[in-house]
Amino acid sequence: MASGPQIGSPAPDFTLPGGVLEGESFARADYRLSTAGGRAVVLAFYPGDNTAVCTKQLCSYSSGLETFDGLDADVWGISPQGVDSHESFARTHGLRMPLLADEGRETARAYGVAAPGIGVRRAVFLIGPDGILRWKHVALLGATFQSLDTLADQLSGIKAA
Repeated sequence: MASGPQIGSPAPDFTLPGGVLEGESFARADYRLSTAGGRAVVLAFYPGDNTAVCTKQLCSYSSGLETFDGLDADVWGISPQGVDSHESFARTHGLRMPLLADEGRETARAYGVAAPGIGVRRAVFLIGPDGILRWKHVALLGATFQSLDTLADQLSGIKAA
């Protein structure tokens, strides 16, 4: 497995198709990291839609979007499933953050989280508004995830820096 970007280095840019649940509609768009609008970005790589731990993780982040917004950060979920799967997942669980489709796993490879068998390791990358990687956590097994509180503490440090 590649190590991916190091803390303090520029985060690999990417453009991925995705969508976000906005009321009753699922707005599809292409998401490009370099056009994140001067806000920090939380990239949450997860193995799959509608799996137990992934659902718990993304529901936790979705219910905490106001916390992330208060820290000038956006949360993007990334997995290998397609946009249609993401739409169903978002609708089923009321997920309100963009879910991006990395079907070829190119972005996962660029971040060093592509894994044989499971496809993608559970990982979180915090990218500052300047595009620099400020913090990361890559799970070995993926049975747990980084909490909203942990991410908020890390983002507070980025904002204060």
